[in-house]
Amino acid sequence: MKIELKRVTVRELTCGYEDNEEDGVQGYNGLLDIRPPYQREFIYGEKERNAVITTVRENYPLNVMYWARRDNGAAVPYEVMDGQQRTISLCQYVNGEFAYDFQYFYNLTPDEQKAFLDYELMVYVCEGTAKEKLKWFETINIAGKKLTAQELRNAVYAGSFVSDAKRYFSKTNCPAFHMGKHLMNGSPIRQDFLETALKWIAQSQSTPNVRMTIENYMALHQHDPNATLLWQYFTAVITWVTATFDVGKRKKIMKGVNWGALYDRFHTEVLDKAELDKEISRLIIDSDVQNKHGICSYVLTRDEHDLNLRAFPDDIKLAVYEKQQGICPHCSKHYEFEQMEGDHITPWCKGGHTVEDNCQMLCRECNRRKSGS
Repeated sequence: MKIELKRVTVRELTCGYEDNEEDGVQGYNGLLDIRPPYQREFIYGEKERNAVITTVRENYPLNVMYWARRDNGAAVPYEVMDGQQRTISLCQYVNGEFAYDFQYFYNLTPDEQKAFLDYELMVYVCEGTAKEKLKWFETINIAGKKLTAQELRNAVYAGSFVSDAKRYFSKTNCPAFHMGKHLMNGSPIRQDFLETALKWIAQSQSTPNVRMTIENYMALHQHDPNATLLWQYFTAVITWVTATFDVGKRKKIMKGVNWGALYDRFHTEVLDKAELDKEISRLIIDSDVQNKHGICSYVLTRDEHDLNLRAFPDDIKLAVYEKQQGICPHCSKHYEFEQMEGDHITPWCKGGHTVEDNCQMLCRECNRRKSGS
């Protein structure tokens, strides 16, 4: 990987500055993507923005910025990886979009304007493979408004696929937000919705021998002309969820579930929505169920780990241990309290609850044997 230090004046940086809103922000005479189409909107506040202008006006050193050089032949060869908000602040000020200390840039004297435009920025430019860039970006992403993991991936695998995916997944009022806001965590503009959709489709294409990651999927589809396949898969998942569960009634426990994995396993089965809802209602009020967000998964998978069932508290275990006088009822041997575990006599799945009358203390070996039978 090649890393080069460049000295770029504010004059050079702001030359050709253009804010195309949805299509991103460019500068450096059209050679730099300051905010590519796939990244979130400008987020600096007035205090942070003014601090940047103060730094340059007073000729203080501004933090180093980082650019990435794209593949040879790219129409826009550079993009900002760290320093996006500082760069936009400088461009907006020179462009007369806000005043600093009650003066716009055009109110400054010619000498003040020249000093500002001649200020030199320190910029490191990285050029290398996708893997090398991702590792480097993760390392330097330590200051200011941090890029999320998905924004870093978007930068490394930038192309027609990512640009089109943003239309669906990366705006506050994007289609994915309207469809999945009750089922997904995070924010579209921080790329959480896109990351979730990519995780779902990547895991759907994994095999027992080969695990598909988000990075793998984006590398394979980087130069696809659009993200239609991703959008179709996402809409299929959300449509199945809303047809299978009462989302409006249960949305408090449905956010953040791995719906993609459940769709892959169960979307071809005929499921009774009314029966599922009846069982969900029962589990919601069951005091033994500690993880309410795992209920929707459990009613399909029957995996009790999804529920994080309440374990016997120490006071119950100690009382039962005293009653048994330290004897394991399965192997009839005596053990110290620390060598024994609380066990449900009647299993939870058969109606047994985590109460003293349903507790027995077993030695670890007997408890493991019973759990595995």
